[in-house]
Amino acid sequence: MIGVVGGGLAGLAAASRLQAQGHEVQVFEASDDLGGLAATYETRGDPIEKFYHHLSKSEETIVEVIDDLGLGEALEWLYMSNAYYVDGVVHPMDKPWEILAYPHLSLYDKFRLGMLVLEVDVRGGRPSFDTYDRLEDFEDVPIKEFLLEHTTRSVYESFWEPLLDAKFGSRKEDVSAAWLLGRIKFRGERDLLKGEILGYLRGGFGRLVDALLDDVGRENITTGARVTDVGVANGAVESLTVEREGSVQTHDADAVVVAAMPNVLEALTGYPCDIDFQGTVCSVWSMDESLTDTYWLNIKDEAPFGVFIEHTNFVSPERYGGEHLYYTASYVQDYEEDLWQMDDAEVEQYWQDGIADLFPSFDPDSVNWVQTARNPRTAPIYERGYLDMVVPYDLGDEVADGVYYAGMASRAQYPERSLNGALVAGFECAELIDEAAVTEDAVVQR
Repeated sequence: MIGVVGGGLAGLAAASRLQAQGHEVQVFEASDDLGGLAATYETRGDPIEKFYHHLSKSEETIVEVIDDLGLGEALEWLYMSNAYYVDGVVHPMDKPWEILAYPHLSLYDKFRLGMLVLEVDVRGGRPSFDTYDRLEDFEDVPIKEFLLEHTTRSVYESFWEPLLDAKFGSRKEDVSAAWLLGRIKFRGERDLLKGEILGYLRGGFGRLVDALLDDVGRENITTGARVTDVGVANGAVESLTVEREGSVQTHDADAVVVAAMPNVLEALTGYPCDIDFQGTVCSVWSMDESLTDTYWLNIKDEAPFGVFIEHTNFVSPERYGGEHLYYTASYVQDYEEDLWQMDDAEVEQYWQDGIADLFPSFDPDSVNWVQTARNPRTAPIYERGYLDMVVPYDLGDEVADGVYYAGMASRAQYPERSLNGALVAGFECAELIDEAAVTEDAVVQR
């Protein structure tokens, strides 16, 4: 039996692929919920994710999986809209003429910003089209230093710095330029006249979780089951110890895939990970009215949240029984921060006051409901030297034969964590396990 620790997308993907290869698999999830960050809330219509999600056209693996699981017709590619809120004004930033009309950057600033986004290096007056090809070349370059050299000070201060504040807060200057360049490469396709194209699964990404559960077989998945020990003998995995409902059981195991955060990996195996993670507080609001014309609103303001997302300007409110759905969210780098210390009711009141400050037309009585989720480790801090800290998929040399890692500290979640990266990590571990099994069988048969 191969044990999988964690019932998020990475764990389910590993289990699905291993079963397809003919292996016996058991998934153990410590909580009562499956799907990890793809969990959902109910609305008057379709469910809505607790933490916002969409797909880029560059995410090929998840598109293939959706199709393989029979959900291909439910995957929609929609035009997203984004804007910048500055000094009480929402500035659309999708179409060329909207960007040209943005008043807080000069024409030269916009040219330098545009060239970077197009991955063209114009330093020295001669364009270079391959400067940014290798992310590794920028792993140790501070992001601020890079942006000041490759764009302008005004572009950094008026455009990028507020986004970095929202994304990384007090850790923003630790982040590498490689992360930014990777994020640019990660972006979706763009129509010159209509803007960026992003994917969404009709009915929500919870459908993907459900399809994977059915594919793996719910009889092969145990929730409320905390793996407390990985037994090793003669340098190889031999068992898993699992606590559930007050009882402890030991299961024979040929291998284990740890599809969880690296602190779980360290607790089970002693393998340390130096990557720092940040938490997220995220509220979903149901309202009777629309507050903006945009999906993704970046904010250059003293707002209490880092981003304001009007989901139903991306997916029609008709899908949700007419509810207008919004996200307010902030990353947390220090768990002593006031926001993390607040209870959900305090967060919601704090953020409701912030919405009212941004949008004078907002009527608190128009709020139907609000739900708040929080997770202490939703994203890595992509600091300089990050690639040196990535956890290998195969930990045979570092821990014991048969130990594999598919969590958020894996290579698949660089330079940006995503649902697609979770699936890739799960599949990578499954392929390595199968290759090892084939090799072992060949040795035995000789």
